[in-house]
Amino acid sequence: MKRLVPVAGLDIEKALWSQGYYYVGGVDEAGRGPLAGPVVVAGVILDPNKVECLEVDDSKKLSKSLREALYEKIISESIDHQIQILENTEIDRLNILNATLKGMRQAVEALQPIPDYVLIDGNRLPKLPLPAQAVVKGDQKSKSIAAASILAKVTRDTIMKKYDRDYPEWEFSKHKGYPTKRHKELLNKFDPTPIHRKTFRW
Repeated sequence: MKRLVPVAGLDIEKALWSQGYYYVGGVDEAGRGPLAGPVVVAGVILDPNKVECLEVDDSKKLSKSLREALYEKIISESIDHQIQILENTEIDRLNILNATLKGMRQAVEALQPIPDYVLIDGNRLPKLPLPAQAVVKGDQKSKSIAAASILAKVTRDTIMKKYDRDYPEWEFSKHKGYPTKRHKELLNKFDPTPIHRKTFRW
């Protein structure tokens, strides 16, 4: 199949549906850049009959309350969704790129039914036994990828809020493990926690 040119909205999905690829999966991750916590990968198959009304966008552009509302809507209205969590120890063992690609492959393989075609955010594809396309800035160009980005982001934020309760002095609910100025100040003050990525430089 000829590579499709990414365009905004649902154009990528509509082109695929018109060619007979009914079950289109979207995949995205949250948490590649942090110094602590997991990377979370989500895969989702949106219902072509309901997707027009789904007002999703890049999760980073949405407010917390809107992300959470859309999370529930995606869960309830999608054909299927899967979420994979790769802990910091797995990231240290594989490196962040390979851990992310592993999570993407696992998310796709867990989807039911098996997608006819997969759209993955970024410029790298995991090894998959089905047609797939990497879409740079895909969470801004594909509703399927945008929906996956919301699932991944909300899931990871929830995990980091739990870690905030476990390690209150680290303020994980504020910086979510990302290398902010405050997080680096805390790293200079305290020894790293068990959820910090030991192979990352800080």
